[in-house]
Amino acid sequence: MSDRKNRRAKGGMWGRALDIAGRTPAERNRYVDFLRAFSILAVVIGHWLVAAPYMQDGEVVGGHLLEILPWSQWLTLGFQVMPVFFLVGGFSNGVSWSATLRKEGTYADWFTGRLQRLINPVLPLFLLWTVIAMFGTLAGVPRPIVSLAAELALIPVWFLAVYIMVTALVPYTYAAWRRLGLKSFAALLLAAVMIDSATYAAQVPYIKWFNFAFVWLGIHQLGFAWSDGFFEKRSRALLFAFAGFAALIILVGPGIYPVAMIGVPGEAMSNSMPPTLALMALGVTQTGIALYLEPAGRRILDRVKIWASVVLLNGMIMTIYLWHLPAFVLVMIVAYLLGGLGLDVAPGSAGWWLARPIWFAIYIAALMPLIIIFARFEQPGSIAGQAPKPAIAHWRLILGLLLICAGLASTAVYSIASPLGITGVRLWIIAMPLIGAGIVRFGPVYDIVERRKAK
Repeated sequence: MSDRKNRRAKGGMWGRALDIAGRTPAERNRYVDFLRAFSILAVVIGHWLVAAPYMQDGEVVGGHLLEILPWSQWLTLGFQVMPVFFLVGGFSNGVSWSATLRKEGTYADWFTGRLQRLINPVLPLFLLWTVIAMFGTLAGVPRPIVSLAAELALIPVWFLAVYIMVTALVPYTYAAWRRLGLKSFAALLLAAVMIDSATYAAQVPYIKWFNFAFVWLGIHQLGFAWSDGFFEKRSRALLFAFAGFAALIILVGPGIYPVAMIGVPGEAMSNSMPPTLALMALGVTQTGIALYLEPAGRRILDRVKIWASVVLLNGMIMTIYLWHLPAFVLVMIVAYLLGGLGLDVAPGSAGWWLARPIWFAIYIAALMPLIIIFARFEQPGSIAGQAPKPAIAHWRLILGLLLICAGLASTAVYSIASPLGITGVRLWIIAMPLIGAGIVRFGPVYDIVERRKAK
């Protein structure tokens, strides 16, 4: 009987997570994995919370909680945790790249592996929504509705373009950290200050978009500092937390920057598109708080079941991030087809808040099948007996990178759904990531073909 139970446990996702957790080396920093999962889950909860559609005159209106209840904008100080994601990325990339240097590995091999783990889960999402948008258009669904659904479902995608570009620059940013230390962060902070000054004081057009690089590279640089032991003295983490929070209050309190750390419909200024100095101050605050709590967090994560839960989440975290809004859209479509079931409650009302746990349970139920279907694309392609892939030329890697990022970023500017044409889809947006993945010879299709060859 015990052998049967053991076999059953080993076959399930939880059993595999427990097995991996039990074999985790003692020197691994489990807190890094916890923060990665925590930051993505906070984004998921935040998205499900601020999206507040409701029925009006028989149609679904895409309400936004931060616009309906201005006081709720303060909640974004807790839910906008993408800085933590970049902090964790800096730690992981710093450890990985330094190991590659010690082994005399190549940049092409290192970055191809990082890029594969990021882009593989995205391609099925792009392909599926291409089909949905195309069939929706051909079935006579109004194009604005198709466009709104596709735009909402693909919100998480564009952000990966920024992270991929930050990762691509790791050899240069890590070299800057090794040579300059914290001065490399200070230089990026100063650059962000100059960009915001030129944008909002001198009214220089377009220059604000440079802060996509300076703000996120700055937080990523703090990840290098973390991996190198700079924050082992907790007093340093505490100093960063207080300094970042003081700067945030100075920037937000008098109304220089908006309180909301994400874009709010109708607001002239956004702290996230592109990121501003206020968002960088929030990132410094979150860095200090997170790293001050690290010793306590690592002690808690020594418990096998808690650590196994983190392992389980990290094995599907990109899938959760990419598919949580498609799950939301699916639920809204079903609610609409059922005559607006549950959407007749005014967003922000007492009844609306009381219904959130129920709606969240429904979103999770809709997300679970998507995780089961698509989490496989998140796993690195490890094929027994497979011959190593040939070294890729740098020009192919760079060209593929540019096409992938251009396609992902275009979803923030345009919906993949088009108001023109028979298909109703902007095929050039869909094509760029697929072609880019093909150029560097990786992706789900490539791995599936190689698995079949291996068999």
